[in-house]
Amino acid sequence: MIVILDFGGQFVHLIARRIKDFGASARILPYATPAAEIKKLKPVGIILSGGPAAITGKNAIHPDYKIFELGVPILGICYGEQMIAHHFGGKLAFRGDQRQYGKEMMKTSKHSELFKGMKTDEQVWMSHGDAVTQLPAGFEITGSTEKCPIAAFENRARKLYGLQFHPEVAHTLNGSKMYENFVYNVCGARKDYSLKGLDQLLISEIQKDAKGAGVLIAVSGGVDSLVTAALIHKAVPEQLYSVFIDTGLMRKGEVEETEKFFKQMGFRHFEMINASAIFLGKLKGVIDPEQKRKIIGHTFIEVFEKKARELGKKAAIGYLAQGTIYPDRIESAQASKAADKIKSHHNLTLPEKMNLKLIEPLKELYKDEVRALGELVGLPKLRVWRQPFPGPGLAIRIVGEVTPENVRIVREADFIFRDEIAKAGLEDKIWQYFAALLPIKTVGVMADERTYEYIITLRAVTSKDGMTADWAKIPYDVLEKISSRISNDVRGVNRVVYDVSQKPPATIEYE
Repeated sequence: MIVILDFGGQFVHLIARRIKDFGASARILPYATPAAEIKKLKPVGIILSGGPAAITGKNAIHPDYKIFELGVPILGICYGEQMIAHHFGGKLAFRGDQRQYGKEMMKTSKHSELFKGMKTDEQVWMSHGDAVTQLPAGFEITGSTEKCPIAAFENRARKLYGLQFHPEVAHTLNGSKMYENFVYNVCGARKDYSLKGLDQLLISEIQKDAKGAGVLIAVSGGVDSLVTAALIHKAVPEQLYSVFIDTGLMRKGEVEETEKFFKQMGFRHFEMINASAIFLGKLKGVIDPEQKRKIIGHTFIEVFEKKARELGKKAAIGYLAQGTIYPDRIESAQASKAADKIKSHHNLTLPEKMNLKLIEPLKELYKDEVRALGELVGLPKLRVWRQPFPGPGLAIRIVGEVTPENVRIVREADFIFRDEIAKAGLEDKIWQYFAALLPIKTVGVMADERTYEYIITLRAVTSKDGMTADWAKIPYDVLEKISSRISNDVRGVNRVVYDVSQKPPATIEYE
């Protein structure tokens, strides 16, 4: 097992994912976990994650430094790298001219254990404000970039290694190989991780946890809530109460498709609520994206609580199930007290106002793992591999005020986009794709008349888990068809643009 100490980095669970991808087990622990507790787990190696703090700043956080006495290899990433250098007597530059963000080419040492079997020049991804400027005695530089002379170092005698960049993100092209070298070549770990049997393990855990009371779940039609509901349905079918709330912010045809599917799957207690007028009414005049999320979250709770009280008169409801997956938690700053918050997530607010015990079987999994799990429990491939859809729905794909007219525009444009992607046979090659409405009007010409209408932006990305993403290289002729159809068929739009931003620095969604 590899232990990963979490210093609040936004990519800490990606490290675990990379390790699991090549078959080794990994466990994430809080940064201050005592060395004695770590020792009991018998790890073959330790990774110190990145984080938002500065080593000597007022918000600096530190591990139990006795970890360096455990006799196992230790790899520091970004903040972890700086901490190793600082602890052993190195020097750092803080929040000044050392700032770096984005792709860099790194010269690697052919003698480095981490870069074994790799090229002399490797693309890496930097994201740091501080940097090591002088190494402690006994350490050697194994990687350098033009702006970062000490991009990687190691001390073989002490089994200490440091990387100033992030190998876990896709932009570090051979980052997984670097972790693989550390895990297998340096630490000597075994291949002992697999998703096989996880479905039965989670089902048995649900049966053990959900005793003697009903389990309430809000289903959206999305993969996460669907897989969660399917697991609970397998575990305690008579105790499951599924509620679908139509917020008025769903994609075209999605409400009808979802209701039909859950009934076909034999869910005994399924409730459909049309609350679109309530949601759209409360969003009137609201522009700030975080406020929109909160309004949707709070309104969702109000509607959901009302239905829960109704169901509570018929059945003893004791549990609330949620399809929360790890990216939801990390981007809502729930995964670590040291993490910086990126956005609120309406699912995560539900337990605060409901006197129910929480069941979150997917909370440690990424989207691709959830999909694989869905297939293990027998869900149709078409449902399991549908593209992600955010909890707040089309509201966060409308930059600016959410009005019935704006919802109509983005819903129709999104339908055309998805329809043309399907016709082009690109569904399986793109991780997520959707249309969004920008709050900008531009001049156009239609039927020899001047128009002044909205811009639709198309977003399509390739990804594995949603934590990092690259823009999809859709053929020009397909983009041309999509643009032409939207401009001609969606009233209120006269311009279509395509987003070529990566995550990071951008997010996949616009709000």
